[in-house]
Amino acid sequence: MNRRIRLIVLGPLAAASLVAAPAALAAAPQSSPSAVPAATCSVSGVLDNGKVHLSGGGFTPGPAYVYGSAGFGGTVEIAQNGGFQIMNVPPAQYSVRQGGELTQCSGFTS
Repeated sequence: MNRRIRLIVLGPLAAASLVAAPAALAAAPQSSPSAVPAATCSVSGVLDNGKVHLSGGGFTPGPAYVYGSAGFGGTVEIAQNGGFQIMNVPPAQYSVRQGGELTQCSGFTS
């Protein structure tokens, strides 16, 4: 094939691939580079003394506030590993507030 015909045929194909490449990259799904794990907490089963243990993980280290439906509540310090434990609390439905996030604790049955 002579050079002039090659440029006429291959030129538009090369240009089209340069235009399509950025569009394909923009359409590719993006993953969050620093996805934060979802915070969770749970209430253990009722112990012999009638109390439960409350524990959680996936939080940001620092203070958080625990709310209980039985009136128990207070500040808990989240450890560097993102977890906490509160021993011997009244059985109740609990939630943990840290910043603007509210996490409902699982495991309580009335």
